[in-house]
Amino acid sequence: MKQALFYTKKENKKVQCNLCPHLCKLNDKQTGICGVRKNINGILYSLSYNHPIAINIDPIEKKPLYNFMPNTKTFSIGMVGCNFRCLNCQNWDLSQRKAEEFKTKEITPEQIIKMTKDSKCPSISYTYSEPGVSIEYVLDTAKLAKKNKIKNVVVSNGYINQEPLKEIIKYIDAFNIDLKSINDDFYKKVCSGKLKPVLETLKTIKKYKKHLEITFLVIPTKNDNLKEIEKMCIWIKNNLGKDTPLHISRFFPYYKLSNLEPTPVETLLKARKIAEKYLKYVHIGNVPVNLE
Repeated sequence: MKQALFYTKKENKKVQCNLCPHLCKLNDKQTGICGVRKNINGILYSLSYNHPIAINIDPIEKKPLYNFMPNTKTFSIGMVGCNFRCLNCQNWDLSQRKAEEFKTKEITPEQIIKMTKDSKCPSISYTYSEPGVSIEYVLDTAKLAKKNKIKNVVVSNGYINQEPLKEIIKYIDAFNIDLKSINDDFYKKVCSGKLKPVLETLKTIKKYKKHLEITFLVIPTKNDNLKEIEKMCIWIKNNLGKDTPLHISRFFPYYKLSNLEPTPVETLLKARKIAEKYLKYVHIGNVPVNLE
């Protein structure tokens, strides 16, 4: 546990978290939407600090990043919590539970760096759940990584306010951001969030000239409208550039959308054909055969 960054004290021991667009207003002993940031006696704390709940060594392509340090391994860590409530969440057992529900041993940023060096991985990826809600731990680890010439990768939903984003972006070398739809209604109904802050995150990453790749998960009946997919690709080209890699990923029934069918491969191929009119690097992911 560590005192959180990016919050404002209010009267009667209340606080407002300023990390993400939810701007949670919390009474004493109350935890934010993310399940990680808790008001204790008028001070906001990060409960996930020093407590990763998933550690693995992955191919960098699994993040997915295809145009950043290809054919290398990345030391991947994940913390509990998320500021979205995606109905299709693949890691809901990590993202949709509170930090206090987990009993994990402490692993400091210094220990993460040592483990990364021992594994001979040239990068650390903050991934699996939403790393943005654990920004204090990511920041401290990323700063040490940079000093040790280890690259930092963030895999995120992009739902973060500009001030904290501009603080952490100094230390991050590459991002993969989920752009779940170009339709704000989708974000409201499926993710319990908003589209605009995600678009602002993408533009800021581009402005700071960081490596950026985008993942778009195609969910049948939810965001598979081909005209909207084309609109999204045009937005990416106009705002981020045609060289921005796009990963079009296949949905499988899970969590609260287990009633849906998997995305037809034909839909993925149609989406790729549209995307290739506007973007240079378009990949299909989460399929059992290579469709590149």
